Amino acid sequence: MRPSKRGELVQEALRIFYRDGFHATGMDLLSAETGISKTTMFKHFRSKEDLILAVLRLRDEQFRNWLFRRMEQAGPPRAQLFAMFDALGEWFGSPDFRSCMFIKASSEYPDPAHPIHAQSAEHKRLLFTQVEKLAAQAGAKDPAQLARGLLLLKEGAIVTAHLGHEADPAGDAKMVAGTLMADLPA
Repeated sequence: MRPSKRGELVQEALRIFYRDGFHATGMDLLSAETGISKTTMFKHFRSKEDLILAVLRLRDEQFRNWLFRRMEQAGPPRAQLFAMFDALGEWFGSPDFRSCMFIKASSEYPDPAHPIHAQSAEHKRLLFTQVEKLAAQAGAKDPAQLARGLLLLKEGAIVTAHLGHEADPAGDAKMVAGTLMADLPA
């Protein structure tokens, strides 16, 4: 079955925004690269910002599904928490890696009340909820504190990988995560 024009536009816009950024990508460029007219784009989305929100929702769904599936394959909760960093290493090594779309979106739309910034923050909140749940299942004394620490390592690894000045930021973060999780039952 052929994807809808709307779905096709969102998927292609995700690729282009991820590659070039949000402010740097105009509707003319999106139209030229997707082959979808601006009239059709505006039939599906009232504004570029509405399209960006749809792109962020799709990226959130795709990224969390991929990450959580990779983590689940590792086995018990403690192993899943470590596997988050293995998955990051795979992502950083992919030729299309361009950092975190949500970090970039919240940087380009810095007002916390802006819907694009809020959507980016929601993505990070959803990641926190899952990691906190795993931390509790793994036996952490303070699951929220452990989740915050692990996610700080994750975010730092993403930025470090993007800057490219360290050989293995995911591995470095995983090593530090071991310190944070040292008192978890094996």
